[in-house]
Amino acid sequence: MQILLEDFHLIAVNKPAPLLTQGPPGVPSLEALVKEYIKQKYEKPAGVYLGIPHRLDRPVSGVVLFARNSKAAARVAEQFRLHTVEKTYWTIVEGEVAGEMGEWRDFLHKIETEARVEVVEPTAPGAKEAITQYRVVKRGPGRTLLELTPRTGRMHQLRVQAAKNGHPILGDELYGSTLPFGPAAKLPRDRIVALHARRLSLTHPFSKEPLTIEAPSPEAFALEG
Repeated sequence: MQILLEDFHLIAVNKPAPLLTQGPPGVPSLEALVKEYIKQKYEKPAGVYLGIPHRLDRPVSGVVLFARNSKAAARVAEQFRLHTVEKTYWTIVEGEVAGEMGEWRDFLHKIETEARVEVVEPTAPGAKEAITQYRVVKRGPGRTLLELTPRTGRMHQLRVQAAKNGHPILGDELYGSTLPFGPAAKLPRDRIVALHARRLSLTHPFSKEPLTIEAPSPEAFALEG
């Protein structure tokens, strides 16, 4: 487990895919690993508090930030609620994205009976606006490495917007990708997608200093060409 930051109030970890951020008892999850790490390191036999202000989808890797006490959890959660936390992702998408940078604006709706979202008209019931800025990092044959900065926090926002704009994320069969990514998986739940939470920037809940946490991208993100 790669620890990216650790102090009395926070602990940040580079989540591997396809590990769950949080899961029920007995199911492997990043939360369970971090709790066990803290329990062993600080000799806490009575249990470990861990606040979870945000999560990553199972097939996504990268920075996950936990709070080690309730005050830190409340203060960090408030920053996420107010959208003052800047999240930066790296992704490899199918095709060659036109231009060097731009913005995606769409309206999304959660499908009630499925764990996915769809792009809808702005006037559709339950439609919520999704805004993402993108920048080309590198181009390869038939694919593009992008840096994505979401300005809203909708479910599957980056995945569905990339697909809607003609460039599904590699390995993301749920949203139309036809190209594999990462090692072969026997079970659908173990498949991963080329989406990595590269960086989180926020204010430390106690020191009030600017804080940036960065997770090295997996080797699979090396782009030929």
